[in-house]
Amino acid sequence: MTRLTTLMGTAALALASTTAFAADPDLLVFDWSGYEEEGFFINYAEKHGSGPTYAFFGEEEEAFQKLRSGFKADVAHPCSQSVDKWFQAGLIEPWDLSKIPTYETLADIYKTDPTFVRDGEVYFIPADLGMTGIAYNADEVTAEQVSSLQIFLDPEMAGRVSLPDNVDDAYALAYLATGTSDWTKATEEDFKKASDWLRQAHANNRAYWADGAELAQLMATGEVLVAWSWNETPVQMVGDGYNIAFEREAAEGSSSWFCGYVNLVDGPGSEDKAHDFIESFLSQETADYIVNEWGYGHSNTAAMSGFGEETLTEVGLNEISAPQLAQLPMDTSLREQMIKEFERIKAGF
Repeated sequence: MTRLTTLMGTAALALASTTAFAADPDLLVFDWSGYEEEGFFINYAEKHGSGPTYAFFGEEEEAFQKLRSGFKADVAHPCSQSVDKWFQAGLIEPWDLSKIPTYETLADIYKTDPTFVRDGEVYFIPADLGMTGIAYNADEVTAEQVSSLQIFLDPEMAGRVSLPDNVDDAYALAYLATGTSDWTKATEEDFKKASDWLRQAHANNRAYWADGAELAQLMATGEVLVAWSWNETPVQMVGDGYNIAFEREAAEGSSSWFCGYVNLVDGPGSEDKAHDFIESFLSQETADYIVNEWGYGHSNTAAMSGFGEETLTEVGLNEISAPQLAQLPMDTSLREQMIKEFERIKAGF
């Protein structure tokens, strides 16, 4: 696979003619590291002369606690399973869809989910989606070795695997490995089995990675041979010349996720610019960039329909026959247990 940095179509032209943007003081976006890249706000920058100002978080619970403690931003980027918690805490307010016409391109399932849409008001706009599977060094590890998620418990891999420092991704792996592919139906017994498995995987873990760039560094040095990874990392590492493969069809399966943007209560900046930012993110230009450069999918269904099967397969967005755990909103009390238990596991308990 060659790196998809040719940036096909309009995104290529826009990026080629764009220099680095100074940060817009009227819009503060609280986001995952990496989303400050210019390809995510091409139209916004063309309209306002610069990209937004960014602040970053490494994990959604960290973001939640920071916002609860008084940190102010205008827009934030949680994933689907955090939305109800943020709503219940009074952190988010509705979007004005009259200012976001491209919202109409989203799939109906997003527009009707009661976690995202309450009393006709939209609190969460899905924006990006991806897959989590086994990234592995194909020079050192065979396809047969990664045919099961139990490779994360293999004594021969002690100190050569890496797990995400993210409760949802880590538990998606553990649930799949212990036979649960729908965590919205998980029982206390399922949770206990997943936690016990994750505790065993922790004993093999070289390091918990916080973002794709950190994982890429661990794999580039050869320190880590196998990782539970977003599809971003293998796409970008292959583009950089590393022989990193991505296995989504292990016997127990892999997971999928989607994230989006929320409008934070009492944001210090411009509401109009917050809406311009979302409209820009939902554009064809951003879809071109996120698929071709990052290997992620986009919530604009019209834009995604233009990508061929070859491209989607190349970046790991194709349909698979193995089980797939969708990281959908789940029972809030169970997720709170996951958060607490994951911290204990990482601490060695």
